[in-house]
Amino acid sequence: VQLVESGGGSVEPGDSHRLSCSESGYTNVAYCMGWFRQAPGKEREGVAAIFLGGPFLGGRRSFHSDSVKGRFTMSQDNAKNTWYLQLNNLEPADTAMYYCAAAVGHASDGCLSGSRSTYNYWGQGTQVTVS
Repeated sequence: VQLVESGGGSVEPGDSHRLSCSESGYTNVAYCMGWFRQAPGKEREGVAAIFLGGPFLGGRRSFHSDSVKGRFTMSQDNAKNTWYLQLNNLEPADTAMYYCAAAVGHASDGCLSGSRSTYNYWGQGTQVTVS
């Protein structure tokens, strides 16, 4: 599985921006896709995720952390094999390296709580700087 993030850059407070994560190489089912961020000196935190389980697993559901709820939105373009993280009303505190991640081959409740241990594939990250 390959995950490649793009779209990072330098923006001003209040700006909007969109990050992309292209996915490829799946040989098993992905049950969860997520976006994380890591600021210098801080731990990596989950900011958004979508649980991709079917009806027997409760259906598709989403998670957004309290720090980004109402400002960030995760979405998918299935035809392009790409996930997006729309960032609105950006704040300096949003400055971080942003990573997308996939949980392949297993379904976990951790998907809807931003748990790092849920994921077994990670992209290389894309930097967002708000100043």
